Amino acid sequence: PPVGPSVSNHPPPRPLVVLDPGHGGKDPGAVGFSGTYEKHVALAVAQELKRELEASGRYRVEMTRTSDVFIPLEHRVDYAQARGAALFVSMHADALSDHGTRGASVYTLAATASDAQTAQLAQRENSADRFADPRFRALPPAVTQILASLVRRETRIGSVHLARDLVGQLHRDLPMLPNPARHAGFVVLKAADIPSVLVEMGFMSNPEDEAALRRPDHRARVAAAMRRAVDAYFAASDHVTHMAV
Repeated sequence: PPVGPSVSNHPPPRPLVVLDPGHGGKDPGAVGFSGTYEKHVALAVAQELKRELEASGRYRVEMTRTSDVFIPLEHRVDYAQARGAALFVSMHADALSDHGTRGASVYTLAATASDAQTAQLAQRENSADRFADPRFRALPPAVTQILASLVRRETRIGSVHLARDLVGQLHRDLPMLPNPARHAGFVVLKAADIPSVLVEMGFMSNPEDEAALRRPDHRARVAAAMRRAVDAYFAASDHVTHMAV
């Protein structure tokens, strides 16, 4: 008898979330008033977030670095793209010239910065490759200005949706910058087919933020908020997919 089309009993693969703890190795990132290194805070929160995401059983999770090593910006993006990531989340606790500024914020890629503070942050982050071999220097400013035009519309929309979810969840537990959803030409967000965001969990240049980020309980709250945002993002994506079928 004729055999009908086979139906696979295998569930679809769990989506891969790539976490990118900023800086590392010879690049400490921002250094706080009491000597806290941004690179250590970023890695600690990323490790906690990885644990929470994996514990849910819904995701596969990988990290661009799992120890105190230096990785050029381009390699961070390449890492996520080579593995077919569904989301890319870069995690930071940067510094600003105004030490009174504190609070979390979330950034997506755009050709121009949303404000002067964000322009300062993007310039600082894009210069991280000053620590790298000359072959891996960050792209020149003229190129970063057109990166947004290289990103597919669907990816931009996904990035904005994830940023919105992150802002909503972080706002429940953390102080936030005014207008916390911002955008600029961050090189590390330039993956053309992966929704990508950069999360500033606070500022090493602010004594209150630095003190909070030194505490494991505070870092756990940051990770829990980010895990809720990832859950919300994929729940919305699943809903859209089901509506389209």
